[in-house]
Amino acid sequence: MPEMDDSTTKTNSVFDPNILQDLLPLYYKRLFPHKQFYRWMSYGRSESSVFSNREFSFTLQHDVYIRYQSFETQQELEREICLRAPFKIDIGPVYNIRPKDHRGGIAMQPVQRELVFDIDMTDYDEIRTCCNEANVCQLCWKFMSIACRVLDEALREDFGFEHLLWVFSGRRGIHCWVSDKSARHLDSPGRSAIAQYLNVLISGGEGTASRVIIHDEMHHSVKRAYRIVAPLFEEICLVDQNIFGKPEGLKKLLALVQDTTMRAELEKRFKAAGASDSKSVWKEFVAYFEELRMSGNINRYRRYKFIVEEVMLAFTYPRLDINVTKGFNHLLKSPFCVHPKTGKVCIPFNPNIASKFDPTDVPTIIDLLKEVNAFDEKNTVEGEETRSKIKDYKKTSMFKGTVIFEEFLRKLEQTFKGKAATLSDMKMEF
Repeated sequence: MPEMDDSTTKTNSVFDPNILQDLLPLYYKRLFPHKQFYRWMSYGRSESSVFSNREFSFTLQHDVYIRYQSFETQQELEREICLRAPFKIDIGPVYNIRPKDHRGGIAMQPVQRELVFDIDMTDYDEIRTCCNEANVCQLCWKFMSIACRVLDEALREDFGFEHLLWVFSGRRGIHCWVSDKSARHLDSPGRSAIAQYLNVLISGGEGTASRVIIHDEMHHSVKRAYRIVAPLFEEICLVDQNIFGKPEGLKKLLALVQDTTMRAELEKRFKAAGASDSKSVWKEFVAYFEELRMSGNINRYRRYKFIVEEVMLAFTYPRLDINVTKGFNHLLKSPFCVHPKTGKVCIPFNPNIASKFDPTDVPTIIDLLKEVNAFDEKNTVEGEETRSKIKDYKKTSMFKGTVIFEEFLRKLEQTFKGKAATLSDMKMEF
């Protein structure tokens, strides 16, 4: 393995994408979890052609894009990945034919794919103040942590899905792969229905925050989301981001109150109270509507019965790219890819402790290869034969993400245990 500069650190290094072409062959040969990846994509061979009819696409150096690739075995896929060392691997749907045969005259149609969700941190630029564009820190990651909890609970409790793989994209986003059989076989209207059900935000237009509108009663899914965000709203929005302490943030808050008279009264109230930071602004905002409720003016209050909850949700609810979820043949970056701009690995994480995940501390390909070197050097006394028995990814900080992936696979494979053997016996494949 090549020598590497030990001055590079995980948290403050500036990654040079030009070195990827030299490092990726090593990464794919020694660290990429080929066996586990195949276990996922083949689903225990519980369904005919579920692996061989899957589309994979590779992005090579200089943005060379190769689509409609398909493979018969784990060995064939692994060999091609190691040979080409792609800068990115995208996963597509399972088709009715092998994608590599798409020019053969038979119309190619997607027949299944995971239900996927994509959340991009740039969609929070309307509310976050700590970072913008592709930058992510521990403060704005808290929005992603909320998104994980809200979506994970909704998908499990409202739809009964069990097999959800959450992955950090390597730069500014997160992906969720719902891999239950019922999710994989959803048609386009079914995917659209789920996406619309979970997308409670309404675009507020340029320069304004998205809004949530709650009518006479709060839907149980919205109520659950509110239960998640309520204890965190002050910490994230009022303290960390201080959203309403800046003129543009205050303007977005007031824009959520559509009654012009009320807006004027609120502005007057803020000035009279000397409210200059988010906590004092929010205190006056909540007090105003509580006084309105106590006044007995039912007609005026009715529209704003849930205004406090609406605002809290508007500034914290997941910003979904619903087109990714609705699309049947959308390509999405594979877990364990290396992001070409940051060098960070697209690593699985546990949504139950997403708040403890630190996106700034995700290992880069340089970190991982150094860790393998360091482990091998430290354990040379054990002899080459002993060291070679330890999988290379177990020598690195990528191990935790791989364990999460393994646990996801273990639970998934329990659902079709025995089905693969039955199918194979019928087709005389063993």
